[in-house]
Amino acid sequence: MTSTSRGLIFANLVDFDAQYGHRNDTAGYAANLERVDARLQRLLPRLGDRDLLVVTADHGNDPTTASTDHSREHVPIFVTGAAVRPGVDIGVRETFADLGQTLAEVFEVPRLPNGTSFLRDILSR
Repeated sequence: MTSTSRGLIFANLVDFDAQYGHRNDTAGYAANLERVDARLQRLLPRLGDRDLLVVTADHGNDPTTASTDHSREHVPIFVTGAAVRPGVDIGVRETFADLGQTLAEVFEVPRLPNGTSFLRDILSR
């Protein structure tokens, strides 16, 4: 974050899925959430005026269900940054492709074949 002025940092926190969700390890899942929360507390103050932080998942995996399979059809999405309107609710999206379309708009690349950008819905300026 300190060495570039424009780009994308992508982090896949696979342990939520592989180590905790698929193994029904509720305590491990909760402890890992607390670790991520602590890291986010250190990360958020480092965001620049034009930075956008998106936290989401690729599928739902509830460690409290009897199954070890993917158990949720919806995933959370948390978007923040100086330009994001506080408290904005983007609702339940029609498709996960909406995030891709939003990022395409952020990076000013051609529209993707699927999805609807929610960038204008979240920006405060």
